[in-house]
Amino acid sequence: MIKPGSPRHIDNLLREAVELQQNGALAEAETVYHEILSLRPRHFDALQLLGALALQAKRYDEGVSFLMRALEIDGKQAPVHSNLAFALNAVGRHDAALAAANRALTLKSGFVDAQNNRGIALAGLNRPDEALASFEKVLAAKPDFPEAWSNRSCALRDLGLPEDALASCDRALALHPNYAEAWSNRANALSDLNRPLDAQASYERALAAMPGFADAWNNLGLTFVDMNRHADALACYERAMKLTPDSAEVHWNRALCLLQTGDLAAGFAEYEWRWQRKRIAPSRRAFDVPLWLGDAPLAGKTILLHAEQGLGDTLQFCRYAALVAKQGARVVLEVQPELKRLLTGLAGVDELVTAGEPLPAFDFHCPLLSLPLALGTIASTIPADTPYLFADAQASAQWRVRIEEAVPRNALKVGLVWAGGHRPHVPELRKNDARRSLGVDRFAPIMEVPGVQFFSLQKGEKAVQQLSAMRERHEASRHVIDWTEQLTDFADTAALVDNLDLIISVDTSTAHLAGAMNKPVWILNRLDTCWRWMLEREDTPWYPSARLFRQPTLGDWDSVIERITLALGARASTVAGGDAR
Repeated sequence: MIKPGSPRHIDNLLREAVELQQNGALAEAETVYHEILSLRPRHFDALQLLGALALQAKRYDEGVSFLMRALEIDGKQAPVHSNLAFALNAVGRHDAALAAANRALTLKSGFVDAQNNRGIALAGLNRPDEALASFEKVLAAKPDFPEAWSNRSCALRDLGLPEDALASCDRALALHPNYAEAWSNRANALSDLNRPLDAQASYERALAAMPGFADAWNNLGLTFVDMNRHADALACYERAMKLTPDSAEVHWNRALCLLQTGDLAAGFAEYEWRWQRKRIAPSRRAFDVPLWLGDAPLAGKTILLHAEQGLGDTLQFCRYAALVAKQGARVVLEVQPELKRLLTGLAGVDELVTAGEPLPAFDFHCPLLSLPLALGTIASTIPADTPYLFADAQASAQWRVRIEEAVPRNALKVGLVWAGGHRPHVPELRKNDARRSLGVDRFAPIMEVPGVQFFSLQKGEKAVQQLSAMRERHEASRHVIDWTEQLTDFADTAALVDNLDLIISVDTSTAHLAGAMNKPVWILNRLDTCWRWMLEREDTPWYPSARLFRQPTLGDWDSVIERITLALGARASTVAGGDAR
């Protein structure tokens, strides 16, 4: 008879547990592993196999714990370090995952699983070049590794190479036709290529293979947004939320969709999930005073309103300072340096500070984009009393003199902005930036409208170079006035804009500036519109002076340019008076 707790008894239990695990009887195997550990708490194989079982069951935090306990007993087992790297990647601890993968490779050179996990960690750390190099090493050693082909596609997307990413997914699927993650990654690449119908088909293949694939449901929702099918998008987000109720990404996408459809109350409530997102969470401010979301009286109190996200967001939402002040608060507004001079004197603001400067004492704080929630904004109550931003009178007068000297009296004066910011290090922003921006050459038909004097408002050396290159081959562009090198901040830009009749801009901060100044502004708007422009309307309740020119289909700027050209021609022919909208 075998004595309980003897080496032979434990070996028999271990064989039984391994067989159960291999046959998919995970719960039964787990029971046996725990029995072994009750007899011998430092049993290496039971700990590391229990860790592997936890990974199979997608209980990654638990897996990390068991694998680390195993490595405390024997730290020289490369497969355990590799499994630990896999688990750490799964819970977003990419720095620790990279260290674990590197340790596995030190112990076992050329270990493809560890090299693959290393690539995943590097991708999670926003080091796509190094991630791609890791996946290339894996595939050089093991070209029939579908996971590595699929992971390689993610690195290629992060590098802005969606065509190559698509080809990499196809290699993965040739090896594993029902590989749900590869179908989903393939769809992501197709989305980058503005092929939403094809993306939809690939997401649906992913979901046929894995109906509980929350990321695929979430991303299918984004694709439906690209097709202007917002009800279908919301249904996808609901499916994803049932699978992963605490997913910040799903809540974020649902928030944007609700806001797009005009459901501001529900949308702004969901928008608070932004602070849980991996990209935004590090910028969340921590103060010793409460966050104010409209839930406490402000009379006699000081509140800090602080800028977040982009310059356009600050220009749009600084309007709420006046409403907060009406509740009896002393308002301190913290803004980006580029906006400090422009926002000096903003209604409702008692003290204006630049980000990074010392802050005065305050009783509450609120990020600017939480103010619509705090104040219960719905579509019919959007505060749109414009202008609320003004150019400096003296600076505006100086520009007026200069313009009068350079421009015929009967010319329509129009400012042009053809591109938004470029943030290549953030994949989601890179995609949005590419979709909202054009090359200056696309504005050629607009520049040919007679009776118009154009001014470039596009800042940056790249813009200067683009316009210069265009002038070499396009006659009309040679007459565009470019004084942007003399615009040091938004106060300077406002002074110039104050002397123009119309601004034609893509969706960027200059459009918000013009709208806030009540200057007529025509906004080129992509089909997958930013939430603030809502859907299927040419106007916007945020800016009465704005007119939206929307893409009818994703990526169709030609029809937008054609409509603007016709509208501008009509406007130039009646330049003597009237509303430029």
